[in-house]
Amino acid sequence: MKIRIFMVVLLGLLVPWTSFAQAEDGSVAIVSPADAQIKRVLVEPGDFVYSGDEIATLKTSEGSVIVLRAGTAGKISSLNVVSYQKIQTNDPIGTIEVSQIIAEKPAVTSDATLPPIAKLLENLYKTTGIYGIIDGQLHKDWTVGIGRVLMIFVGLVLMYLGIFKKFEPLLLVPIGFGAILSNIPMAGIAEPGGILYYIYEVGITTGVFPLIIFMGVGALTDFGPMIANPKTILLGGAAQFGIFTTLLGALALSDLVPGINFSLADAAAIGIIGGADGPTAIFLSSQLSPRLLGSIAIAAYSYMALVPLIQPPIMKLLTTKEEREIKMVQMRHVSKLEKIILPLLVLGICTLLLPSAAPLIGMFMLGNLAKECGVIDRLTDTIKNSLMYTVTIFLGLGVGSKLSADKFLNLETLGILALGMIAFCIGTAAGVLLAKLMNKLSKTPINPLIGAAGVSAVPMAARVVNKVGLEANPQNHLIMHAMGANVSGVIGSAVAAGVLLALL
Repeated sequence: MKIRIFMVVLLGLLVPWTSFAQAEDGSVAIVSPADAQIKRVLVEPGDFVYSGDEIATLKTSEGSVIVLRAGTAGKISSLNVVSYQKIQTNDPIGTIEVSQIIAEKPAVTSDATLPPIAKLLENLYKTTGIYGIIDGQLHKDWTVGIGRVLMIFVGLVLMYLGIFKKFEPLLLVPIGFGAILSNIPMAGIAEPGGILYYIYEVGITTGVFPLIIFMGVGALTDFGPMIANPKTILLGGAAQFGIFTTLLGALALSDLVPGINFSLADAAAIGIIGGADGPTAIFLSSQLSPRLLGSIAIAAYSYMALVPLIQPPIMKLLTTKEEREIKMVQMRHVSKLEKIILPLLVLGICTLLLPSAAPLIGMFMLGNLAKECGVIDRLTDTIKNSLMYTVTIFLGLGVGSKLSADKFLNLETLGILALGMIAFCIGTAAGVLLAKLMNKLSKTPINPLIGAAGVSAVPMAARVVNKVGLEANPQNHLIMHAMGANVSGVIGSAVAAGVLLALL
């Protein structure tokens, strides 16, 4: 439970000292003896409090010391106890006993002689990244030393996959660059006060960035194929089977492997990788398991990028050549009114049955409604272009900030990568197997390949389905049928995330 401290902004250089007081309820206040009034500002332990040129050191009721820094105003040479006293105030707390008062101005020092050149060079060397790495090794902390070098290499690999292999470049490039920035020794870019720290806290911890991305995806999505063939909704649901299977697998792995300790919330966040939906994975892990967010995001986006390599072998293994050659009938035309009603209908069902999924579903449907209504084209263009791509940059950098060596280089990360692969494979297989069953029971032919598009990797999974179908039959175009399952998978992963949030 966090210790809450109450403090006042120091009155500046004109006030000679301020008082530290502790109330009966354990809260702490700063008292100005000039007017005997208590002034409070809520501060969390570890926060930086800027108070002109002064610095205060406070004690909590438990006796622990909390230092409130004065920024970079100067070097503090010493701290002096100024006064002890009791102050009677009109505050509802009543009489407050002053425990300790400490105040100090930064000391300005000047040396009469210039330090030796050797000392200056030594000080300069201690500001370099080389010193940071070597110093970490000397203190037997490999995550500070060589671990940072390894994570910088991981960042370079992610950038290579994005730039040269075209694997989700919009996210892997900023994630890789963020990983490099967060592991620069002694820079503190991903620590409190650094830009990546605030990007993560403002956009990812709150869940804002994933939700804005979801709104952009909605503005890019066409629900026409799903409306024309509602059976594909089942395929989008079946592909989420990997999520709940992997949840159980994560709990089992935690029991079997020493050094891996996944809670139920951790396992749920890991399982969502099976939905192959990056924003949903980031949103859920930020709510349930922030400590694993970096590993989960990397696994989710890596496997999304590897869809063309992962899915075809599974699809071919579970289907025959005759099944892959099945041609599906042309879909009916979907009216504009149907496309406008659908997002409102889905949001209404979500409101009644699963309000915990409303943030994801709501933003997704808002983007889609903006696209389909046809009267706010400029807003739609902003949502799916400038806004979404701007947020994508910060989302990637924020995720990359969590790829520090001490958080990423451990057994749990390896377990997450393995479980993510299992989740993705199970989701793909479940969709194909259900499509095979539907083909047996349906009067109209259904190509089982479209079941693989039930995962949320839009539109890559649908393109892979179409490619495999064309390999079996050059006249077999499955892209639109696969898109029906694909967009259903997006809704399915959001619903699955809502269920997990509601349960946990």
